[in-house]
Amino acid sequence: MNLDDLRRLPLHDVGNWPMLPKALVLGSIFFVIIGIGAFFDWKDQWETLGRAEGEEVTLREQYAQKKAKAINFDAYRAQLSEVEQSFGALVKQLPNRSEIDALLTDINQAGLGRGLVFELFKPAAQERMADFYAELPIAIRITGNYHDMGAFASDVAQLPRIVTLNDVTIANDKGTLKMDAVAKTFRYLDEDEIARQRALAKQAKDKARKK
Repeated sequence: MNLDDLRRLPLHDVGNWPMLPKALVLGSIFFVIIGIGAFFDWKDQWETLGRAEGEEVTLREQYAQKKAKAINFDAYRAQLSEVEQSFGALVKQLPNRSEIDALLTDINQAGLGRGLVFELFKPAAQERMADFYAELPIAIRITGNYHDMGAFASDVAQLPRIVTLNDVTIANDKGTLKMDAVAKTFRYLDEDEIARQRALAKQAKDKARKK
């Protein structure tokens, strides 16, 4: 049977068609039904499968990350221990409240010992409070030669307590050098002060949430 024979088959009398055309029609109807069923019935299942595959990828990535952390746990713990030791060493360089006056004297003596003249040595009226430490700025103005000023800066850097020189400006006043700077020293807070700082931080967060 050729294509012309298929075209001449009567559509109203399919039951009397030869076996091959009927098989082709039945096969076409079968595949159409399967396609419609797949679209309406299997569509949700395909989408669920797609989501599950996406979740599988995410879970595999999370597993890989956690596995890497587990493998490197000892290294992380050793690193944390080093950080804690370094932090402890830095904290020990912060004076407590009773040592601040002695530290101010050390800074003053470092300048005088180099033959510098203090025209201004004025600690701030109020400390700047942070989480666990307080910062005390000291406005200074000294006169002398360049070499002695450099030696003074080196002496301050070598003090057993942390002191930094900030906002340094040097001017030549008729052959005499004049340096203006802000020396900053720090002290650690006692337990009551730390508790007060945490309470203030909590109050600030509560106010921010209410806005």
